[in-house]
Amino acid sequence: MSTKPSTVHETVIRSALKQVPGINPSRPGRKVLIRTDGAGGSKQLLGFLSSKGVSYSIGFTLPMSTPELYHLIPETAWQDAYNADGQVRDGAAVVEFTDLLQSKGSLNGYPSGMRVIVRRERPHPGAQLRFDDVDGYRLTAFVTNTRTGQLADLEMRHRRRARCEDRIRTAKDTGLSNLPLQGFAQNRIWLLIVGLASDLLAWMAMLCLDGPARRWEPKTLRHRLFTIAATLAHTGRRTILHLKRNNPWSTTILDGWKRLAALTTP
Repeated sequence: MSTKPSTVHETVIRSALKQVPGINPSRPGRKVLIRTDGAGGSKQLLGFLSSKGVSYSIGFTLPMSTPELYHLIPETAWQDAYNADGQVRDGAAVVEFTDLLQSKGSLNGYPSGMRVIVRRERPHPGAQLRFDDVDGYRLTAFVTNTRTGQLADLEMRHRRRARCEDRIRTAKDTGLSNLPLQGFAQNRIWLLIVGLASDLLAWMAMLCLDGPARRWEPKTLRHRLFTIAATLAHTGRRTILHLKRNNPWSTTILDGWKRLAALTTP
């Protein structure tokens, strides 16, 4: 079950697809991959993604019968899982549960072509154990409609999805932590401004910055880029921005501006 209404997820996905250049938002096709955590693993949202024809990789809640199903999987069926660098992760493995879940009727109502891939790993020393751990393993799952590729590659691709917690944290640094105005309508406008600022920072990181600078958060951006001393010069019909020459981050701004200027108009 999703922790939020499916319609909310659909609205966010529709809005995101409209911002992607070079695709048809109403039918983007398999070249577009939608990834979410388990909050998006509802039948309604998966049906919506299937109707859009996109590729998806969505967190999935396993049924209560998982321990029984787990013991039906031969040990030889488990494949090594990978770390983020593509190397084998010690003690972690993946396997496909699709056929087992279908035989128990646990996938009724889900879109056809959906695969269920399960990862097992022993909790880190000192981690809180859970009732749904099986034989000392922590089991997590996701579903995808991608038919090709090794299970370990698909699982690593799923784990590389964006984390909304990071966006929430950076939004707090952009003004979300306080509602400075007295009226509800006024603070509603304030939140829209915060959202706009967050969008601008995200697009700037993607289109203008490169390397480690892409991961800089608002506090770092303020310290390194937004406070660089500069002057404006007006000559003819042009306005020229002069950055402080000996600032170590001036070249980051100049290189970013060149990348932005080199982009073709969508």
